[in-house]
Amino acid sequence: MNFEDYLSAMKSLQDAGKSFVSVTLVKQQGSSPQDVGARALVSADGLEYGTVGGGKVEKRAIEEAQKMIREKIHHHYADWNLQKDIGMTCGGVVSFFFEFFEYNHPFNIWVFGAGHIAQELVRLLMRLDCKITCVDPRQEWIDKLPTSSRLTTICTEDMKGLVSRIPEKSFVTLMTMGHGTDLPILVEVMKQRDRFAYVGNIGSDQKARRLRQDLIDAGIAQESLDKFHCPMGESFGTNAPVEIAFSIVAQILKTRDLVL
Repeated sequence: MNFEDYLSAMKSLQDAGKSFVSVTLVKQQGSSPQDVGARALVSADGLEYGTVGGGKVEKRAIEEAQKMIREKIHHHYADWNLQKDIGMTCGGVVSFFFEFFEYNHPFNIWVFGAGHIAQELVRLLMRLDCKITCVDPRQEWIDKLPTSSRLTTICTEDMKGLVSRIPEKSFVTLMTMGHGTDLPILVEVMKQRDRFAYVGNIGSDQKARRLRQDLIDAGIAQESLDKFHCPMGESFGTNAPVEIAFSIVAQILKTRDLVL
């Protein structure tokens, strides 16, 4: 492999606004479809450049790399037995080093929740030049979302634990299953309110009052509460999910034009 071509391919992916994983074969024992030093670049769309052997080995490496992109895992080392782990007839062990290169779009939007309103919101946001991350513990709702290189989906019970991964100046929206699941995430987000361009929570006026009191009880400063949107969205339209989604997008765009 020509290393200059490899670096050029990395730059092309970065210029295209794609996150990707560099996969390198670092060790082999016995049979192996490629030599040590073989490299490949993998994005959410699949293999972008190079090869680490083709066939079952490469398929497994691509799947591993795409999992890292979805879960935002930055480094990973894997030893695979070709017979036991890959299902090949030839014997041998291969070792790979995976390194994730994340593209941080200047307009990042995180959507906690993948229910009815989130489904409409994500589809509207995908028409904008932005990077979307949607988080929900329910795989069946995650599976209903459209597929796009602009959309990252994460299925996890520990939604609060992802807050530290959200890039600076992101727009954070919460619309999970209810107050009980919104609040732990919201408290964690509001503790770091100055990191984010926008924080909004779906809900009625009554829910907004309760959330604000809960945030005060959690020690969140009034200055931060003044920069929290609940009910989220502009004051127009009906309660139809798609119209609520339009109102949220309108509010996000108004804020974006002021802060980015």
